[in-house]
Amino acid sequence: MRAITLNAVRNLGILAHVDAGKTTLTERVLFATGSTYKRGEVHDGTTVTDFDPQERDRGITIFAAAVTCTWDGHRINLIDTPGHVDFADEVERSLRVLDGAVAVFDGVAGVEPQSESVWRQADRHGVARIAFVNKLDRAGADLDLVVESIRTRLHTVPLVVQLPIGVEDGFRGVVDLVRMRALVWDDGMTEGPVPETLTAEAQRRRRLLEEAVAELHPEALEEFFEGGLSEQTLRNALRELTQRGQATVVLCGSAYRNRGIEPLLDAVITYLPSPVDVPPVRGLDGQEREPDPDAPFSALVFKVNATATGRLAYVRVYSGTLHKGETVQVGGRAERIGRILRVQADRHTPVDQAVAGDIVALVGLKSAHTGTTLCAPTAPLLLEPAVSADPVVSVAVETRSSADNARLTEALAHLVDEDPSLRFGTDHETGQTVLSGQGELHLEVSVEKARTLHRIELTMGRPRVSYRESVHTGVTGFVYRHVKQDGGQGQFAHVVIDTEPLESGFEFRSAVTGGRVPQEFVRAVEQGCRDALAEGPLGHPVVGLRVTLTDGSTHVKDSSEMAFRTAGRLGLREALRAGAMTLLEPIAEVTVTVPEEYLGGVLGDLASRRGRILGSEARTGATVVTASVPLAEMFGYVTRLRSRTQGRGSFTSTPTGYAPA
Repeated sequence: MRAITLNAVRNLGILAHVDAGKTTLTERVLFATGSTYKRGEVHDGTTVTDFDPQERDRGITIFAAAVTCTWDGHRINLIDTPGHVDFADEVERSLRVLDGAVAVFDGVAGVEPQSESVWRQADRHGVARIAFVNKLDRAGADLDLVVESIRTRLHTVPLVVQLPIGVEDGFRGVVDLVRMRALVWDDGMTEGPVPETLTAEAQRRRRLLEEAVAELHPEALEEFFEGGLSEQTLRNALRELTQRGQATVVLCGSAYRNRGIEPLLDAVITYLPSPVDVPPVRGLDGQEREPDPDAPFSALVFKVNATATGRLAYVRVYSGTLHKGETVQVGGRAERIGRILRVQADRHTPVDQAVAGDIVALVGLKSAHTGTTLCAPTAPLLLEPAVSADPVVSVAVETRSSADNARLTEALAHLVDEDPSLRFGTDHETGQTVLSGQGELHLEVSVEKARTLHRIELTMGRPRVSYRESVHTGVTGFVYRHVKQDGGQGQFAHVVIDTEPLESGFEFRSAVTGGRVPQEFVRAVEQGCRDALAEGPLGHPVVGLRVTLTDGSTHVKDSSEMAFRTAGRLGLREALRAGAMTLLEPIAEVTVTVPEEYLGGVLGDLASRRGRILGSEARTGATVVTASVPLAEMFGYVTRLRSRTQGRGSFTSTPTGYAPA
């Protein structure tokens, strides 16, 4: 088998709202590329990427799974990401190492809340995307409506390159508007001329596509005015616009019925970037590494997973070549690579080396964690890791048997090692062990994983939300003196500070003049103030605060950085107590889809939960209601909604920030 060049590699993610068909699409891609001999089904629990028992029981993707396949002489490293908002951090870590993505949209629902969230995540990471409108065989599916929702809600220019043949249950193929050929699926795919009944519409849409491309691409504009775009010019322009993020190529099909998969794979190869098409990776010190197999080795760990065969570190290799048995620098330590594995979800194939552009799993790294940089010992480099979201929901976790208490900490440490968006610690008031995460489902899945892997009987308390506090009324000219004398050199620090509300975050400023507080002590005061933010007067972390150091004084012998840091910490605590504080609670934007006959009861229930209705939209036989609701009121809502709508209602929620409680 001939070697795959870097130009023939695609590192690709599948992104979408929950239940849009990501996993089914991944299964059809594996089947079409010959990686599997049978099409896996989510409802049967036979999928390759949803291999975890919890994923198969719940019928949703929970953990990002990597698979590798080949198409038309190209290697595709594909990551199937979760669609549920509770697991958005898995998507974030995956996008950090991907070059391109396929965004999947439901042909009936269009752009849904989590579709917007993952789209914004991809924007932040500069990941090029194409769109696939799925489920066109469903009743009510409408490609044009979905495209319009992509245009208005995602603020991108959709370039539709296919025209469906047939509607709803009669959907059986597409017209390729780039090549002006018809692709029809019965037992397999057949290609032929455009049907006469669709010729006029196909020509009209091809003209609209050319006009849209010409508006964005100067070279295409010249050819357009000379009589229209050739197939090659159109293809090249679409590729450049996609990789620059100026437009989004839109394809369509039905993954469940295996229609539209082959042209989607062709589009992935044609339009999405290879590792050499994206900018070189840049270290925190400004160093750049080209995706060259002969360059110094560098890679980033984006996922850690404990399996029965050992601890796996999933890495994206950015530059150089890694050989089995080689020694690399891992977070400041030298470690030897035991094995290199090509990943196929929960199955792995050993390989002797990994080169720039590869996504592989490594065995034998003890100190590698999510976000750790691997590099050649002779060419150190530090890459920026993905940032984990702060937890918004907490539960108390206890063991049924006191004999398991010692193992509880070990089990929770393993969970946090695999998922940095989790936190755990001890509640100082109750002495309970508290696990914090992104939502109820996130915590349920994590606790169940601890039960299964570590064989510990655990119980969960009622979820609690993470409150914050902010300054409502600040103070001016607050004086604090830190004086301590206990034999030997004492401690002296005198600070004068102002506090005032800030829209978000924390800001420290110094207005000291005349050198009354030296610069090194000013920095110590700032660090002390940051220390004080961990717990405010109401017992919660402080946000939305500006502190200004206006004056102070020092002692010739007794002043030190430690003394001023202590003064900053204790002084800010006293200043916050002297002012007025506001308690903030987390707010979620909830989108409820409910049959029209149950709308009144659902609206009343949202009102009883202190919900604020933001808008509603009528869809075929249903109403979609968007509301802003305190997260604390959403616990157990799924059961209440199902009982009110006889199981026909559904909802999604996305944390949007904090508001006064």
